[in-house]
Amino acid sequence: MVENVSFVSKGLKINIVLFDKLAVITTDPFMGHTSAIQVKTIAEDPEDQIGESALVIKGPQGRINRAVWGPLNRTIISAGEDTIVRVWDSETGKLLIESQKEVGHKKPITSLTKSADGSHFITGSLDKSAKLWDTRTLTLIKTYVTERPVNAVTMSPLLDHVCIYLFLENKSYVLFFNKKLEE
Repeated sequence: MVENVSFVSKGLKINIVLFDKLAVITTDPFMGHTSAIQVKTIAEDPEDQIGESALVIKGPQGRINRAVWGPLNRTIISAGEDTIVRVWDSETGKLLIESQKEVGHKKPITSLTKSADGSHFITGSLDKSAKLWDTRTLTLIKTYVTERPVNAVTMSPLLDHVCIYLFLENKSYVLFFNKKLEE
């Protein structure tokens, strides 16, 4: 088991899949560098850890706020400031599919979390909504509308509920919605 992994990079967020010894990292735009998604190989021994990325994906405009592994770690799902959800091939970095502007978010995406089984995921946005998506087809399943910008989203691993986190006047609120995958 990997206990301590370190990478030298500015502004990163990490989602680690330990059984594959891989990490997905998003880096923020910094000092003239564009944001990117990086796949890092995690060494068994921390002494053997190298800083080079196995794969670097560039392309999305603005900050990439979240990237997670897709089904069987064959894809990477990303979302960020440009309001677009993208699915990438995790070996080649090729863009496979992206959300359509007509059904997607209208303002920056702040959060992205996948379901325990990986079949769907939810995004939260400053456009005062959260959206539930099919992982394989990127089809919009359901939209949850709130009265405030969405700061974070998650799904219960035990119950059919989504949780949407909002902040208002120095207070945080959690909204619970029933997650119906079919109407």
